[in-house]
Amino acid sequence: MHKIIKWLDPKLDKYRTKKAPVKAPPYTPRTLEEFIGVLQRTPRSILNDQDRARIAAIMSFEDRRVADLMSPQSDMIFVKNTEVLGPLTLDKLYKSGFTHFPVVDSKGKTLGIIHTEALNALEIKKTDRASKYLDPAVYYLRAADSLRTAIEEIERTGSNFFLVQDASDHTIGCFTIKSLLDYLLN
Repeated sequence: MHKIIKWLDPKLDKYRTKKAPVKAPPYTPRTLEEFIGVLQRTPRSILNDQDRARIAAIMSFEDRRVADLMSPQSDMIFVKNTEVLGPLTLDKLYKSGFTHFPVVDSKGKTLGIIHTEALNALEIKKTDRASKYLDPAVYYLRAADSLRTAIEEIERTGSNFFLVQDASDHTIGCFTIKSLLDYLLN
């Protein structure tokens, strides 16, 4: 039997399926410099400028801080807790483009946040003051926090709006999940 197999084996070669050639594993850059070199050599037909910008944003993610993406306090709209939410105030809030508005007392202390969802359901009455519609849950980030910390806080709190404070606990701006997504996707 062994002799028959030995004799038959070479004759069956033409009926055997040929094995695909073994491919080398894809090249994986080992250092950041090698990776940047691959990106620079990649033709624009494969990796356009927008994709290159996204890769750069992701690569610099660890080095970016909340302060880099926050909206400064000067751009924010604050509502006083005693303010009547009448047509003029509502118009100002809607036109701002923001979805969250910090509510402050007469000394500037933040008491809560008004969400646009609360304003959408609002029946305009002269007695409706901002304090009636505020959400007392206010979340903070430090200007020096990393974007990784910001993501962890978004996951932990479920909030997509944070007031940003400096080292002295002064509010200097706001950070939203939209600003983070804009940074990563644009």
